[in-house]
Amino acid sequence: MLVVIDHSSPVSLAEQIAAAVRRALAEGTLHMGERLPAARSLARTLDINVHTVLRGYQILKEEHLIDLRPGRGAVVMAASSPTQALVVDACRHFAHLARRAGLTEPDVLEMARSLFRTAT
Repeated sequence: MLVVIDHSSPVSLAEQIAAAVRRALAEGTLHMGERLPAARSLARTLDINVHTVLRGYQILKEEHLIDLRPGRGAVVMAASSPTQALVVDACRHFAHLARRAGLTEPDVLEMARSLFRTAT
């Protein structure tokens, strides 16, 4: 799995790491049951702090894309799928755009409900 970060990006390094994993899942280059690189190893490779990598992994855990356990590492969860990774990524992008547009959470949720009901 290739993780590339852009230090000049306004996107946090942790989110860039999470996005790289989502992309790998969506592209099918990362599969359920596979282990992600150890946080220390990835941090050394990317020349960043290990806590930044762990924050990226925590984001993925909260999205139910990986299982993260101390001493065991990060493993792609059996329940995750390429489609789920794409949906999570799209939702994050949607939320970011909505915030930039000044929309409120209730307005965004209603918009999403309406669009979900009419989606074919």
